[in-house]
Amino acid sequence: MSRRLWVGLGLLAATSVFGATVKQDESLEAGKQAFEASDYTKAIRLLQSTAAAEPGNAEVHLWLARAYYELQEHDAAVNSAEKAVKIDPDNSRYHEWLGRAYGQKAEHSGWFSAMGFAKKTRKEFETAVHLDGKNFAARQALVEYDCSAPGIVGGGEDKARPEITEIAVLDAAEGHYAAGNCRRQKKDFAAADEEFTQALNSHPQSPELIYDIGDYALKRNQAERMLDVADVGEQVDPADPRGKFYRAAGLILKKEHQDEAERQLRDYLKKAPTRSSYPRPAMAHIWLGRLYEEQGKPDKAAGEYETALKLDPKNKQAQEQLKRLRKN
Repeated sequence: MSRRLWVGLGLLAATSVFGATVKQDESLEAGKQAFEASDYTKAIRLLQSTAAAEPGNAEVHLWLARAYYELQEHDAAVNSAEKAVKIDPDNSRYHEWLGRAYGQKAEHSGWFSAMGFAKKTRKEFETAVHLDGKNFAARQALVEYDCSAPGIVGGGEDKARPEITEIAVLDAAEGHYAAGNCRRQKKDFAAADEEFTQALNSHPQSPELIYDIGDYALKRNQAERMLDVADVGEQVDPADPRGKFYRAAGLILKKEHQDEAERQLRDYLKKAPTRSSYPRPAMAHIWLGRLYEEQGKPDKAAGEYETALKLDPKNKQAQEQLKRLRKN
């Protein structure tokens, strides 16, 4: 065979491999884009195709785990996260998400199985922290576990205290948040309030941290804190729509700037993904219902509560608000 033909065949082979790699990369990116658009079923289909072509790609299995997690397909989430860890056991993020998948599985299992999955949850969070001490998401998950889980499954506030101290040394805002989250788990809300205030005043950089404090404030009807959360969150990431939700809820509680509150909630519904770390669309409709009630518009309020129930048929808050409104 001539040298020219050898070269030609070599180039053809290289081109084929390159083309396959590009397609796989494109499929992975397309899967991520579908995930970001909250189309988790499409994301799974695209990612499964990439996983079949490239079974040793741990990142693909991570994104599959995250998509299954959002759909609450617990076994599939665990399976995919386990594959990611098996491929790359030294990756902190993979262990973190395996811990989250185990935790979700524990919450939906019988008590005996739940105990086993709970212990696995803590082990994975601990491994994630060991591999990367600056993985604050894993550190916070570990603290929350230890402050909320009983000793029989490896939890205990005595374990959380040194963890919180270590976090505070690395980042003041993360440290105050960790301390506040622990007090929240123990229902010591006065201490939690103080720690969360200091966390917001310590220039936090994590939107997840900021908006989890927003969720805490929402449940405790703390209007001023919700407005603070919106201010801090929008400074960190102006594109994150969660600030709109918490600002609107704060304004509605304060009975101020009602037109602005309505606009913010409508904006949130247009821009926010349907994701476990974001207020659900049903909640935005419930707050719109509360706003319309304040404005003396019961028919519009009822429409919002009905929409909330279509989106989340088991939402007790929407059920109670609609029942009360119809009774009156």
